[in-house]
Amino acid sequence: MRTLISTAFMSLDGVVEAPGGEPGYRNSGWTFKDVEFLPEAFEIKEREQRESAAILMGRVSYEAFSPVWPDMAEFARYRTMPKYVVSTTLTDDRLVSNWGETRILRSLDEVAALKRTEGGPIIVHGSATLNHGLSDAGLIDRYHLLVYPLLLGAGKRLFSTADVDTRKLKLVEHEVYANGLQKQVFDVLH
Repeated sequence: MRTLISTAFMSLDGVVEAPGGEPGYRNSGWTFKDVEFLPEAFEIKEREQRESAAILMGRVSYEAFSPVWPDMAEFARYRTMPKYVVSTTLTDDRLVSNWGETRILRSLDEVAALKRTEGGPIIVHGSATLNHGLSDAGLIDRYHLLVYPLLLGAGKRLFSTADVDTRKLKLVEHEVYANGLQKQVFDVLH
């Protein structure tokens, strides 16, 4: 069984929307605006690329990342990594051709089947709506969170508000940086 890891930039009040400047959100680009950049706080992002074997994302995140990430040196390892997009509306003709193998999954059942295959960890980038479904279905095994010392108020949240049973988490790694950023890595106890 493969490990499914949700990774997110998150404000202290749980907002994950548009951290990198994606259009349409009033606080778009919040990871760059109000918190001093410290390279050591982003070591986990480099580690994710080294340790992951595939990327999973929702359609909205795919449409935001696919025009930009293939040409970014910071994401070079992701170019050749298999990508899976969970969507009921995306079609193959809308997939970019310069980002390696990409497959569309139509349901969470297909994600569960992917998890049952052989291979390394699958990393979920962005994808707030997908994260809600994955969490509600008990498919997430680990969270990699970089929590910013910001309260953003309105915005898409990482965690679902569905009435589901309690999920226990185990803190397996953490660090606080001089700029107030916190790294929190949690295993989901199944």
